[in-house]
Amino acid sequence: MKKICLLLVAALALASGVQAQVNWKPIVEASTTTPAGDQQFYFVDYSTSWCGWCKKMDKETFSDPVVSAILNRYFIPVHFDAEGNDVFSWNGTKYTGQTQANGRKAPHGFTRAVLGQKIGYPSFAIFGSKQNLVTVLQGYYSAYDFSMMLWYYVSGDNTRYAFESYREIFDKEIKPGMMRTLGLQK
Repeated sequence: MKKICLLLVAALALASGVQAQVNWKPIVEASTTTPAGDQQFYFVDYSTSWCGWCKKMDKETFSDPVVSAILNRYFIPVHFDAEGNDVFSWNGTKYTGQTQANGRKAPHGFTRAVLGQKIGYPSFAIFGSKQNLVTVLQGYYSAYDFSMMLWYYVSGDNTRYAFESYREIFDKEIKPGMMRTLGLQK
């Protein structure tokens, strides 16, 4: 009995140290994947290998159990190299990467098309099930703020509330139901 208790304690200790993971898809694969089941959206994380804030998002925000649960359940999550060379079609338009004349990397055509003149990293785009742009989010977000933002769109609350009003009621009125739906209530 003592050995079983020790094994359970060890298993719990190991489990609590394991971080949640987002099941990222490459853009080329996601571009030909249709959302199914609960997945209603595409989520594209525009990042680069040199972006410190992108790495902070990976380490602190995308490893959060609530954020990863929302992304894995309701989105086709894409970790996209915003300066890469992937060739793919998105919503009927073909996109390619490019290099500047001096040999330096340039923003990918898909990055420029979605972010326009506001290219900065990290940036995130939420697309509907038909690859239509819903919104663009930019900058670093804590796990708490990012989960609130994602749930705002996933739940359809963006059609019922202005975001500032939503932020005020989130903890008491929205978050408990969100946690139950995700199976993460404590």
